[in-house]
Amino acid sequence: MARRRDERIDHAVLDAVCDLVRESGYPALTMEAIAQRAGTTKPAIRRRWKSQKHVVVAALAEARVGVVEIDTGCTCCDLIGHLDALRTGLADPVFGRVLPALTADLADDPELREDFLTTFWAPRREACLVSLRKAEERGDLRPGHDAELLIDLFAAPVVFRTLFGHQELTSAFIEDVVRAVLAGVGTAENGLCAHRGVTNPTKSRPTPARHVTGATKP
Repeated sequence: MARRRDERIDHAVLDAVCDLVRESGYPALTMEAIAQRAGTTKPAIRRRWKSQKHVVVAALAEARVGVVEIDTGCTCCDLIGHLDALRTGLADPVFGRVLPALTADLADDPELREDFLTTFWAPRREACLVSLRKAEERGDLRPGHDAELLIDLFAAPVVFRTLFGHQELTSAFIEDVVRAVLAGVGTAENGLCAHRGVTNPTKSRPTPARHVTGATKP
């Protein structure tokens, strides 16, 4: 009979990765430090994950840094909410410190890249796709758009500024990106936003959104 996997070790390891990255950064991360912080051993970690990089990807996915589920009834507000959550997530060392170095690692490891796209990136895209589908149902988007392309158009400027740091990543920039894209694909003027002149329209009305911008400790 196969021995049952102890999920407590899994969670302890993933929490340890997040804590260590916040404290010391991604380059200083080692399997020894992870094992010691998690109260386990390196062999126990290697039985669960192929490499240290895979452990990091799993920790990012578990923490759900920068993920947001939002439905205000306003397409512009929802999309600003998604991008602002991404901006906030990128400010978290667990994501922001890891992404530049991890991007290089993904280029040389197809399996790691697939793991990253499936477990980490896909949930963020799917959350935004939900908002785009609702926008389409409301008639806020012109017919025939490519939803995957739209997500790339919205997210790319945010990720680009994070990777290169050539300009400040602000809330105002997030709004400018959303309005610029919606000016091309939307069906109403002023980016479809019902809250004109409001710096952060998602804060101007009640919303059942559940925001998750980092790992939560008990």
